[in-house]
Amino acid sequence: MAIQVEEADQCRTITIDRPPVNALDHDAILALEGAFAAAVAERPRGGVVLTGAGSAFSAGVDTRAFVACDRATRHEIVRAITRMVAQLVAIPVPVVAAVNGHALGGGLVLMLGGDYRLAADKAGAKLGLTEAKAGVPFPAGPTAVITAELAPSLLRRLTLTSATLSPAEAVAADLADRLVAPEALLVEARAAAAAMAAQPAFAAVKQQVRGPLAARLANLAASGDEPFLAAFG
Repeated sequence: MAIQVEEADQCRTITIDRPPVNALDHDAILALEGAFAAAVAERPRGGVVLTGAGSAFSAGVDTRAFVACDRATRHEIVRAITRMVAQLVAIPVPVVAAVNGHALGGGLVLMLGGDYRLAADKAGAKLGLTEAKAGVPFPAGPTAVITAELAPSLLRRLTLTSATLSPAEAVAADLADRLVAPEALLVEARAAAAAMAAQPAFAAVKQQVRGPLAARLANLAASGDEPFLAAFG
């Protein structure tokens, strides 16, 4: 299984579990899409925590697996990524990203899909949008997420240089919200999700604030429109 889903105290934890660095192949992307869609439908009362197994949150798309696919499958993967992030942002309850290590490329996009982002204060962890360096451009859904969530200067710098940030630098840049001791990460994330979920107007305010992005992503997912699809081979 590429992901694990567990529920405790009404909080649902979705864990990306594809060693060694939780890179996303086609099956993992589809599994996450399904898990996010279930959270949209079922609305866990204590919110959702998204994290990674082992020492990484997610290193993004598994580029080796991607280039090994035929052209039709690569194009389906690109469209599946957009559908996946559309479902993530559509979750009406709080989504807390518990970033336990490297979050690169699509991994960072998943973090940005969270409503609140905790980063483990772990030496050597890197966060960045390294698609240009990896040779895989952004699908339409991730493009919408990063342009909505990042300040223009930070977006330009991270995407065009493939620069990476430490967890502390990510918090300083408003990429993540708070540093947490690694051993306390999941406890803090579940507590944050519960506190956010306890707010009576949370769902309405999330719709006001993140609804336009969710609607744009839903339209992209439904249309299958990927302007840069030819760039994926």
